[in-house]
Amino acid sequence: MNQTGSFIRGPILSPLLRFTLPVLLALFLQAMYGAVDLMVVGQFGQPADVSAVSTGSQVMHTVTSLVTGLSMGATVLLGQKLGEGKSDEGGRVLGSAVALFGVVALALTAVMVWAASPMSALMQAPAEAFGQTVAYVRICSGGAVFIVAYNVLGAMFRGLGDSKTPLLTVAIACFVNIAGDLLLVGLCGLGVAGAALATVLAQGVSVVLCLLFTYHRGLPFSFSPRDIRFDGANIGRILRLGVPVALQDVLVSVSFLAIAAIVNGLGVIASAGVGVAEKLCGFIMLVPSSFGQSLSAFVAQNIGAGEKGRAKKAALYGMGASLCCGVVLAWLSFFHGDVLAGLFARDLEVIAAAADYLLAYAIDTLFTSIMFCCMGYFNGRGDTAFVMVQGIAGAFLVRIPVSLFMSRLEPVSLFRVGLATPCSTLVQIVLFLGYYIFTAARDRRTETTD
Repeated sequence: MNQTGSFIRGPILSPLLRFTLPVLLALFLQAMYGAVDLMVVGQFGQPADVSAVSTGSQVMHTVTSLVTGLSMGATVLLGQKLGEGKSDEGGRVLGSAVALFGVVALALTAVMVWAASPMSALMQAPAEAFGQTVAYVRICSGGAVFIVAYNVLGAMFRGLGDSKTPLLTVAIACFVNIAGDLLLVGLCGLGVAGAALATVLAQGVSVVLCLLFTYHRGLPFSFSPRDIRFDGANIGRILRLGVPVALQDVLVSVSFLAIAAIVNGLGVIASAGVGVAEKLCGFIMLVPSSFGQSLSAFVAQNIGAGEKGRAKKAALYGMGASLCCGVVLAWLSFFHGDVLAGLFARDLEVIAAAADYLLAYAIDTLFTSIMFCCMGYFNGRGDTAFVMVQGIAGAFLVRIPVSLFMSRLEPVSLFRVGLATPCSTLVQIVLFLGYYIFTAARDRRTETTD
């Protein structure tokens, strides 16, 4: 299970790619959760059911982003401990994470079950779909403990250098979700409630499988129930690393919701077109995102081992590989956006609007290949506070203002509105470059002093 040796010694690119591919596939399968719910409900339910699942999924995606960001703190801290050769401390780190996220799970469950109705109102769920939206959010929130548990276990596996186990468990869970949707929605006619129950069941299966794999394979450090306690030092470190990532992820999601609101004001065709384009972009961005997540674990172990030069090389290799994939995806988005949009829409006007918006995202696909790797590198170093700052700056100082400005230019062009996203990404890359120069100079001064 532990790949520390291959991360801190030997070749860089091949182990990084072997680690990244399962991460990419796992992210893809997780993204399929909401897509499958929507597809099955669309086949067997009413338009109000589709609206409810679509809106409820957005709410739960924000919750998942929060938990995933927080769990990054556990990934980085565990990876650094293993890189430092302090595997004996791994059990205490994992125990602290379990204690911390146990409280997070209980708090999220209570808050989200209570806030299901206000959140649905905030998302402007249509009146005819409001009740179903609340039901979807409440049922999924009742399974928040599984969302939290899976992310903690996934953080542990990534920190150990194991990306294959989370892939296997989420693959099995995805099939369970599909079967559950067909059974509960299709055969039993439970509609939105059936889709939510299938999702919770699938998440529970993924957690049980992770625990079984951990039990049978063992861990590279000792771990017992006595380690599950509130260790102030470890919990503080996990929060210092994870909270900035979580805050950035949530606020960036909010910024895209704000853009959606701006586009909604341009009419139903523009709204539907951007909605289709954003769904496609959600899948396209999984590639650079997987490289970013993989680099976080890879860099964390090398920083812990004192291999700063190797960590920098890993970031460059990651950028190169991600950019190669980005060129292909950018080509598809720019020249064949209408074909891609046709996978989710039939109306020719909607397809044309989506293709127009995708022209701008094609540019962003190239930039994000670099930007996500920068995020992964600095998260792995433990500089998560700066990653948060640059993400929020890009979202609220560039992305939203530029999209608002472009939406007021006549004639209205979704391509120009979409340019707000690559503009934001470019600014973030410049911020990363400046911070890299700053940290490199700081590291040289530290080495000289030592």
